[in-house]
Amino acid sequence: QVQLVESGGGLVQPGGSLRLSCAVSGSIFGISAMGWYRQAPGKERELVATVRSGASTIYTDSVKGRFTISRDNAKNTVFLQMNSLKPEDTAVYYCHAGIYYTGGYSDFWGQGTQVTVSS
Repeated sequence: QVQLVESGGGLVQPGGSLRLSCAVSGSIFGISAMGWYRQAPGKERELVATVRSGASTIYTDSVKGRFTISRDNAKNTVFLQMNSLKPEDTAVYYCHAGIYYTGGYSDFWGQGTQVTVSS
């Protein structure tokens, strides 16, 4: 069974930093894009950042220069380093991966991890 397991959320003061991790477990053949989305209360889920298998990255404008996405292909893990956090970054953050497995190809999601930026 393929699963995405997230860790690293929490409460941080404005200007602080957090590092999110997401590891893929289960029997898989490969991973295309991996990324992070977030959903704040009353808002739609939005893309934060994504990294393709070739390491090219895309960031939403509001996090450019503050967040860095990276992946460890050997460990099937994606990271999101979040610096200079702002209260508007408060949301549930979801990991996403496009995975080739015995069932074919599907989009998989993590369970979500809460990030709260508040003084």
